[in-house]
Amino acid sequence: MKKLILENITKKFNEQFVLKNISFEVGEDDFLVLVGPSGCGKTTLLRIISGLEQATEGKIVFDGKVWNDVPPGDRNIGMVFQNYALYPHLNVFENLAFPLTIKKTPKDIVKQRVVEIAKMLQLDQKLTYKPKELSGGERQRVALGRAIIRQPNIFLFDEPLSNLDAKLRVVMRTEIVNLVQQLKIPSIYVTHDQIEALTMGTKVAVLRDGEIQQIGTPKEVYYRPANTFVATFIGSPQMNLFYGTLEGEVFHEKSGLFQLNLKIFLPWLSESVLAVLRSQKELILGLRPEDLLLTNEAEGIINTRINTYEYTGYDLIAYFGDQSNLYSFITKETNITAKNKADVHLIFNPQSIHIFTKEGKRIN
Repeated sequence: MKKLILENITKKFNEQFVLKNISFEVGEDDFLVLVGPSGCGKTTLLRIISGLEQATEGKIVFDGKVWNDVPPGDRNIGMVFQNYALYPHLNVFENLAFPLTIKKTPKDIVKQRVVEIAKMLQLDQKLTYKPKELSGGERQRVALGRAIIRQPNIFLFDEPLSNLDAKLRVVMRTEIVNLVQQLKIPSIYVTHDQIEALTMGTKVAVLRDGEIQQIGTPKEVYYRPANTFVATFIGSPQMNLFYGTLEGEVFHEKSGLFQLNLKIFLPWLSESVLAVLRSQKELILGLRPEDLLLTNEAEGIINTRINTYEYTGYDLIAYFGDQSNLYSFITKETNITAKNKADVHLIFNPQSIHIFTKEGKRIN
């Protein structure tokens, strides 16, 4: 079974850390998505794996062999870029055939492989077309095909869908996932789009400032974020973070929005966990917008007023709070009188609460 292993990969530019102690494994059945804001080191990590950059420290191992000193051309990596990187003067057949042609592969084998890949990607009717005659999705398929035809050891995807329109991105996401599952090649996909990360990855690694904040399945990253950065970066709208102090067992939201007796509201909390919470003095309670539910005034935990809203068709995203602390909830009651600055009463399921230290680390 092919496996890529990264052990404590660190990269410095002019004594400044770009990547710090990056470690993970990617097997044949894995589709690892690296997600994070611009400048967090995602593309640099891909370049190190491909051999285009050298790590300052750490080890890259593929199939039991250390790759640190293996030249890029000998790693046999299939890379798919954001800008397609097609040769404009070559037609689809010639673009697909290029990786085999430069290896002087016999022409009959080249033709056979190109026809196979073209059928797989539904490009068999476009083999004589030049890139300028293709749609964005077709160009991206050609780029995928050129990576596939060399039968790579690893697939690396560097934000390949960011130039496509929203509808086409959805289609191409499905096609890429199906393709990777079919070929069983360790694959790493870089994106800043958390929707792509959740819908495509079997594993998601969240990066910030060159460090992995959390790595896990999409469900683990969404439902059990390791810290407040992951909690707010993954999910749209982002998780609400309520800052406050703990007096005894009672959490006081700092702006007076609500109070909550944690011992009563979260009866499963053990005394040892309560002791940890009390020792913190200051806490952050996290609630995703879909976990805040409209109720009547008598049952409401948060009683507030909507100050703006976004109508999305099926749902309505309503915002409350002020500019420094803006919170949101999602409701299907799209007839809510948000335009009139409606007063609302909100409740939430105790199971949906996330508790973080004031530094932002999750308390389990």
